[in-house]
Amino acid sequence: MEISARNALKGSVKAIALGAINAEVTVEVSPGVEITAVITKASAEKLGLTEGKTVYAVIKSSDVMIATD
Repeated sequence: MEISARNALKGSVKAIALGAINAEVTVEVSPGVEITAVITKASAEKLGLTEGKTVYAVIKSSDVMIATD
């Protein structure tokens, strides 16, 4: 896989919640560290996502926001 994004974190699918249109995919990138992404249901099916499958969480963003109460 070749990709221009600098933040590609290898992990395994921990959970998938399929909705009518979207899928919420939780990826464990290291023990106790999870990233959740919302992608289309069609993309989840095309990628053949299943629990335990090795994937990359690719983060491409120009902004990261932090907030506190």
